[in-house]
Order: sequence, then C-alpha cells, then structure tokens
Amino acid sequence: MGTSKMEFLQWSCEDVATWIESIGFPQYKLCFTENCVTGRKLIFVDCVHMPRLGITDFKDMQAIAARVRELLGISEVLWSRSIADPPRDIEGLFLEMKSRTGVKTDELTPQQLLEDISH
Repeated sequence: MGTSKMEFLQWSCEDVATWIESIGFPQYKLCFTENCVTGRKLIFVDCVHMPRLGITDFKDMQAIAARVRELLGISEVLWSRSIADPPRDIEGLFLEMKSRTGVKTDELTPQQLLEDISH
C-alpha cells in the first residue's frame, strides 16, 4: 500500500484490514475482512454502515469515518447531499463512480469522466 491518491481503489480486503490496523483499530480487522470490504467498498464506509460491519462504538465510528473521508480526500460524506447543494466536485463524483465494479468502471479515468459530463 503506497500513498498514491487513488491507490486505495485497488486495495484488497487484506489491504483494507492492514490500513484499519495502521490507523489504530486492530480490533476491527476481522469486521472488514469478514465483510470483504475492498478499497472500492471503503468509499461507502460511514457511521450508517459501520454497525452492519460489527463496529458499534460511536467514538470509534466517528474516528474511522473521519479517516475514510481523509483517505478519499473529501470533507463531507458524499451521499449526504441535498438537491439544493452546489454542483458536485469532479473528484467526489469520480470516487462515487469508481466504487462500482465492471469493465467500464475499471477503465474510467478522471479525464474520461470530465469528457462525459461536458457532452
């Protein structure tokens, strides 16, 4: 696991478990591996979803959610938006698209997303 901004998208369940341990939560490694949380699925890990993984301590949930947002490079949870909010930033939209699986998604680059949006 390196420090490339989008490298986490390629993380396996084991990579995510190693990361969760590295940020100070080794007790939750099994929660992430048993639920097969990959780097792409990590995008959706927030305080709403953590209890489903077996993480119920609220302070831990807040800390992990903050570290996930930090890893993603976002300041707010992507899916807590209102239609009254300003337009999406491209990086957040790209991350949301990359969370999906499939050949088209695997090949998607930020430049391609920009081109798709502008047409």
